[in-house]
Amino acid sequence: MAMAKKEVSVVERLKSLHDLQQIDSKLDEIEVLKGELPVEVSDLEDEIAGMQTRITKLKASVKEMETEVSRHNSNIKDSENLITKYNKQLDSVKNNREYDALNKEIELQKLEIQLSEKKIRESKGQITLKEESVTAADEKLQIKFRDLENKKIELEKITEKTEKDEEKLRKQVEKARKKIEDRLLKAYDKIRKSYRNGLAVATVERDSCGGCFNQIPPQMQLEISLSKKIIACEHCGRVLVDPVIINQVEVVTVEAEE
Repeated sequence: MAMAKKEVSVVERLKSLHDLQQIDSKLDEIEVLKGELPVEVSDLEDEIAGMQTRITKLKASVKEMETEVSRHNSNIKDSENLITKYNKQLDSVKNNREYDALNKEIELQKLEIQLSEKKIRESKGQITLKEESVTAADEKLQIKFRDLENKKIELEKITEKTEKDEEKLRKQVEKARKKIEDRLLKAYDKIRKSYRNGLAVATVERDSCGGCFNQIPPQMQLEISLSKKIIACEHCGRVLVDPVIINQVEVVTVEAEE
C-alpha cells in the first residue's frame, strides 16, 4: 500500500521560501562583489570580435584594390605594346585611310592608359586611407586586448576567493528548491527578477514590508502572524513572512537535528 504524501503546512512553505531567499541573497552578494566585471568582460569580447571582423574586411578590401591596381598596370603595358605596334605599322601604310585608322587606334590606347592611370591613383589613395584605418584599428584592438586581460585577471582573483562558497551555495539552492512546489517557485522566481536586489521574500519589520518599507495594515499583520496562508505585500508583491514564526521554526529544526 502506497504511503500518503505528507502535506506541507503554510509555515513550512514560508520557511522553505525564506531559506531559499537567504541562500539566493548570499549568492547575490557574491555577484555584487564581482560587480560589473562579468558584463564588462563579455562586452569587451563582443567589441573585440567586431573590431577583428572590421579589420579583416578592411584588409580584404585593400587586397582587392591592389589586385585592381595590378590589373590596370597590366592594361597600361598592353596599351603601350599596341601603341608601339601601331607606330611601326605607320611606316608601311599604303594610303591615308590606313594612316588615319592607325592614328585613331593609337589615340584610343593613349586614352586607355590615361584612364588606367587615373584608376590607379584613385585606388592607391583608397589603399592608403584603408591601411591607415587598419593601423588605427589595430592599435585600438591591442588596447582592448590589454583591458580585457586585466579585467579577466581581476575577475579570476575574485572568482578564486568566492568559488568554493559559490559552489556550496548553489548546491544549497538546488536542495532548497526541491522542497518548494512548482507554483510557488515560479512566483518566487518571477518576483526575484522584478527587483534589482533579487528580494522576493521579505520579513515584517517595524510594521512595514522589509522589501519596499511600506506600512502594512494591522489586519494584514495579524494574518501574516497566523501563517494560515501565503500573503504578498500589496505594494511590491513580495511574499511576507513573520520573523517570529521563522525563528520558532529554526529553533525546532535545530533541536530536531540534535
